[in-house]
Order: sequence, then C-alpha cells, then structure tokens
Amino acid sequence: MALLTILLQAATSAPAVADTTNLAAMEQDASTQQLRLFDLLMSGGSLMIPLLICSIILVYVFVERFLAIRKATVTDPSFMGRIKDQVEGGNIPAAISACKSSNNALSRVIEKGVSRIGKPIEQIEKSMENTGKLEVYKLEKNLSILTTIAGIAPMLGFLGTIAGMIILFFNVQHQGFDINSIAGGIYTKMVTSATGLIIGLLAYVGYTYLNAQINKQVNRIESASVEFLDFVQDIKQ
Repeated sequence: MALLTILLQAATSAPAVADTTNLAAMEQDASTQQLRLFDLLMSGGSLMIPLLICSIILVYVFVERFLAIRKATVTDPSFMGRIKDQVEGGNIPAAISACKSSNNALSRVIEKGVSRIGKPIEQIEKSMENTGKLEVYKLEKNLSILTTIAGIAPMLGFLGTIAGMIILFFNVQHQGFDINSIAGGIYTKMVTSATGLIIGLLAYVGYTYLNAQINKQVNRIESASVEFLDFVQDIKQ
C-alpha cells in the first residue's frame, strides 16, 4: 500500500512539474522576443540614414529658431513710454540710443521711425513698414526647412517600406513561402514608414508652433508702430 501511494503521488505531481517547466520556458522565450527600440530601428534598412539626418536637422533648426525668436521677442514693458518721453522732450539721439540698447525686432522698427522724425508721416510709416518686413524675414529664416522635412520624411519612410516589400516578395518567389519570415520581414520594413511619419509630424508641429510665435511678434510690432505713428502725428499737430 505504501508503495502504491508513492507511485500515485509521483504520477499526479509529474504534470504539475511539466507545466511549471513549460511555463518557465515560455516566459523565457517571451522575454527574449521582446522588441528593443534600437534593434527595431536598425532593422529599418539603409533608408533609416536619411531619416536620421532629417531628425538631426529638425532638432537643430527648431532649437536655433526657438532661441532666436525668443531673443527677438523679449521687450521691456516700459520701452515705448521711455521713447515717447525722449521724443517729446526733443532728445532724439537718446531715443535712438535706447532703441539700439534694446536690440530686438520691435526696437529696430521704432528706431527707424525715430530716425525719420521731421519727415512727412507717410515716409516715416513706409520706412517702419520696410524695416518690419526685414525683421519678419529674419524671424522666418530656415522655417522652410521644417516644412520640407515634414513633407519628405513620410515619403522616405514609405519608400523604405516599398523597397523592403519588393525584396521580401522577391525572396518568396525564389526561396519559397514561409509565414514566419514573411511576418517578420513585413513588420521590420514598416519601421521606416512609422519613423518617417513621426519625424514629419514633429516637423509640422514645430513649424506651426514657431510660426505662431512669429505671428504674435508681428502683432506686437504692428501695434507699437501704430502707437508710435499716432504719437508723432500728435506732436506735429
């Protein structure tokens, strides 16, 4: 009886041990099959190189333009008040010096108007308008690069996927059909499409944000210019 009991216990415990072993093996296989970002990107092929270059240019242009726009939009709230006081007191050189010391887009437009005081109001307005256009052009410098990246990055991604699919079906034709290799080839070749879309989306968002900041600065310049011209016209009257 004792021997029979031992045999029964061994028989019932064997499946549990086998299940535990199989579960451990499955967990180990799952851990080894987890996607790693670097390996996934490397599987995208040679077209990942231009996409990498696009991403580097995207980061550089966005940071450079962000800092430049931020520097150009920093203004002293009391700037226009000081300029009005100096112009009203007839101290034109001091007003010009104050504009130069501020060194931003708004101050350069006002400086042009101050330097034209004494001439007809139409000439002052035209000079300030031309200077404003130049300042906006400086702010918009290199923004077209972001729109270009937003357009070509997804196209490069799709091109990489199409090229990969062509190679994949060529191998199927000459080496036979294997569902595992085909599934693996498809998801790795779609990496370029996903990467291109992400880069294009980031470039578009970056362009939209910077363009919005420029529009805010243009509105500030236009508002300050109208205020300055009204002030000069009141002095002449």
